[in-house]
Amino acid sequence: MSVAIGYVPGAYGQGGDDPNFLRRLVELGDKYGYDSIWLSDRIVSDRFSLEPMVALSMVAAWSERMKFGTSVLALPLRNPVVLAKQIATLDFLSQGRCFPAVGLGGEETEEYEACGVPKEDRSKRTDEAITLMRRLWEEDNVTHEGQFFTCHNVSITPKTCFKPSPPVWIGGRSPAAPPPAGRPRGRRRVSMGGRSPAAARRVGRVGDGWLVSGATTGEISHGRDIVFETADKYEREIEEDHIGMLLGYYICPDRDKAVAQTHQFVTRHRPDVNFTEYSALGDADEVCEVIQRYVDAGASKFVVRPLCAGEESVEQLDIMGEQILPRFHK
Repeated sequence: MSVAIGYVPGAYGQGGDDPNFLRRLVELGDKYGYDSIWLSDRIVSDRFSLEPMVALSMVAAWSERMKFGTSVLALPLRNPVVLAKQIATLDFLSQGRCFPAVGLGGEETEEYEACGVPKEDRSKRTDEAITLMRRLWEEDNVTHEGQFFTCHNVSITPKTCFKPSPPVWIGGRSPAAPPPAGRPRGRRRVSMGGRSPAAARRVGRVGDGWLVSGATTGEISHGRDIVFETADKYEREIEEDHIGMLLGYYICPDRDKAVAQTHQFVTRHRPDVNFTEYSALGDADEVCEVIQRYVDAGASKFVVRPLCAGEESVEQLDIMGEQILPRFHK
């Protein structure tokens, strides 16, 4: 089972005064042979952030090789017909390099209110949206009458390069949601994230892969079993290498220093487990050892995130590209 490593920018807000920052990140990815680049989604926020679907169109133009995706798109806040059209367009223009990862969204009620979506409906809306998007990619003259979305005799073009439809990776941290980094093949997959057993079961029920963040190796192993057991129950097939991990890291000769410096850049601290249990910290050998432990637990796709400020994140991605990628991208 091959290992593939992509990356998500660190504290991207640090690059908010430089419109060329994203292009620098894309050039860095091509330089070192990163598998993919991922952008997060936050519609309402005081912190600088790019709208990922628009930004990824630039990524598609700047790189002819790298895959790209969202980590993760708040699906309940989006209209699935419009989103299906956007993803199909990106997939078509990039010749199959678009890997949208979707999730339930954050916990803040303000964003749901601003987008006119009740937070309590987000789980059901996500499941229905995935079903509708798949139909729009795979069929013509789609009629759908669901709890949240309705359309009659509609088609979208272009059709995707992925046949019969593109992989929608589903990710996040919520209990309802396990991306991708290998070469595109087959139908587009839906990959889901989240650490809990309920999350893994959702992946097996409606997803095609698991992109989990903030998980220990034990949780990866246990969740992986649940994913495939649930998929078997629903007579669905999920590829063996579609178990992924969004992994925070910081490469530094002094591990204690790395722990002290990165604490403030962890997106969300778990109350039950110290962040050092689900981060790769220390020198290059120590970081490789952590990645290998996740591989041994059943993960093969990684999205690494530098746990540092914007400008230093470029340095960290340089180090990762020089010292870590060659050990796994063989």
